[in-house]
Amino acid sequence: MQPLHAPSSSSPYLNLSFRSSKPQHLTWGSFSHLKSSPLFAIHLTLHSQRDQSSLWRYHKSAIFCSGATRATSVEVGSSSVSTGTPEDDVLKALSQIIDPDFGTDIVTCGFVKDLQIDKALGEVSFRLELTTPACPIKDMFEEKANEVVTNLPWVKNVKVTMSAQPARPLFAEQLPAGLQTISNIVAVSSCKGGVGKSTVAVNLAYTLADMGARVGIFDADVYGPSLPTMVSPENRLLEMNPEKRTIIPTEYLGVKLVSFGFAGQGRAIMRGPMVSGVINQLLTTTEWGELDYLIIDMPPGTGDIQLTLCQIVPLTAAVIVTTPQKLSFIDVAKGVRMFSKLKVPCVAVVENMCHFDADGKRYYPFGRGSGSQVVQQFGIPHLFDMPIRPTLSASGDSGMPEVVADPQGEASKIFQDLGVCVVQQCAKIRQQVSTAVTYDRSIKAIKVKVPDSDEEFFLHPATVRRNDRSAQSVDEWTGEQKLQYTDVPEDIEPEEIRPMGNYAVSITWPDGFSQIAPYDQLQTIERLVDIVSPTVHA
Repeated sequence: MQPLHAPSSSSPYLNLSFRSSKPQHLTWGSFSHLKSSPLFAIHLTLHSQRDQSSLWRYHKSAIFCSGATRATSVEVGSSSVSTGTPEDDVLKALSQIIDPDFGTDIVTCGFVKDLQIDKALGEVSFRLELTTPACPIKDMFEEKANEVVTNLPWVKNVKVTMSAQPARPLFAEQLPAGLQTISNIVAVSSCKGGVGKSTVAVNLAYTLADMGARVGIFDADVYGPSLPTMVSPENRLLEMNPEKRTIIPTEYLGVKLVSFGFAGQGRAIMRGPMVSGVINQLLTTTEWGELDYLIIDMPPGTGDIQLTLCQIVPLTAAVIVTTPQKLSFIDVAKGVRMFSKLKVPCVAVVENMCHFDADGKRYYPFGRGSGSQVVQQFGIPHLFDMPIRPTLSASGDSGMPEVVADPQGEASKIFQDLGVCVVQQCAKIRQQVSTAVTYDRSIKAIKVKVPDSDEEFFLHPATVRRNDRSAQSVDEWTGEQKLQYTDVPEDIEPEEIRPMGNYAVSITWPDGFSQIAPYDQLQTIERLVDIVSPTVHA
């Protein structure tokens, strides 16, 4: 096994030469050429959506309707009467079980698989396939499924098997190869150093792994990587796959790990744009394999590195870490605003080092209120108070996370609650994003329900197409409208609508054009009203 050396190249990223067909160690030599590489700028322009009226007024030449019906929830334990085929009986019974995250029954969610029935013997077997192996209520699903099916009068024996088929990224084909098989990417951020962000990131990752998930950790702090200190993998050097030219992560207790600290030289001394290039390549060329959750330990600040990460990675959600001091709140608020502009939902706040108990009393040495202030000011739904515990700090220095060293301890229980929160919120976000913008062919209208909004409305496809603001439709220099009203037929229909992160959808039209439609823009377009059911002729 030979160390890698970086040949001279015009590429600002890592160019690695391979001298053996075996995995090779990734060393500082792989990065050193960046010192002389031309700097490249990372630009991110955040456009605020201006409220503006539609470019064209929609002339009501047709009336449409939703024709939608809403399912009625049934309480578990209600009487079960056989009214159809045995399969109908079983599915009707199982439809009484509601997924609390999706607000929909498990049959509609598509969880019920491999249903087999022998009515003569009174035997029923099926599999409940969940979207994550870390589902915190999988035992409840199994228990309730047994209960409701057993209540059917002809059923004598029920066999329920639990499994999980994690959902792939909603737009996997648009991602770098290394990220295409990661279901959820969660950023742990504070925008301020020294608040315990890395401690939260590592313990959250191992909590999710203990819940049954496949997990990876990416240490994005090149200047001061913490991961090599907080975990103790047997192999402390990253290796390369010479055939695929990819990075093989190291591993500790079943969790995959990537950090610049495992590249052989500890901390980096380089300029920001070069660091962005290193982070990009470390993250996107790693062979992560199939992961349910990738936890990113974000570096402090809101600069190029943070913005680059948010650009190249489809972050599912963010967890914010703070401490009780006012100074911490000021910096954390900047980070929350950054995530808000980038349409990354912040799902939880962890207030670290908030109190300790002694002599039968609770003491707050750093004051109170920073965490609750973040929750109240920014509407983040969940707050977790992390007490001061010497063992929590010591475990970070020993190379064994606290949730592994003391799984029944107070800190571990808080991390378990945080893990449940992250799993539930990620599932909820994915469901909201996947159904935010859809096309209803029966009424020939685009239905929009923006995540975190109760408002639902309909848009005419032609109106959406005419409101495209890309360079193909509007001259970037003069603002002149290039796409004319008559260029878009009134009966145009989208061929495909796909989510683009948490902020927009990509709409493919019959002419092959792919339109990026941000939620903010869709909310300003003229809407269809007075929707009426189409006439059905016998």
